[in-house]
Amino acid sequence: MIQITIPTPDVTIHKQKNPELSNIYGFTDFHLISRDKAGIFMFYNDRDELLFVGKARKLRPRIKKHFEDTVSVMKNHRDEVTKIEVYIVEDPVHREIYETFIINELKARYNVDKVLYK
Repeated sequence: MIQITIPTPDVTIHKQKNPELSNIYGFTDFHLISRDKAGIFMFYNDRDELLFVGKARKLRPRIKKHFEDTVSVMKNHRDEVTKIEVYIVEDPVHREIYETFIINELKARYNVDKVLYK
């Protein structure tokens, strides 16, 4: 049996209730997320339920894209996101394994690809 442990987040940002600074859906701290690092990210709601897991070669642009584009599976659920956790994982094989494992182990609500638990 393979044993996989979900790592500790490298960065966690939270939605601000009344942001005074420029924001995207209430998030003002995107600058804390590396622009050039690869890894996985997880979106949570206010009840700490996992909504979505994704991976990226460049984390910050990919995460922001989920809040901006019209084709993201999160497009109708962006207001639900209150916390974003980011994990630096440079190896593409490890990113794939973590993403698939987390989606299925924690049953991410809005992931549609790589779901094996249905």
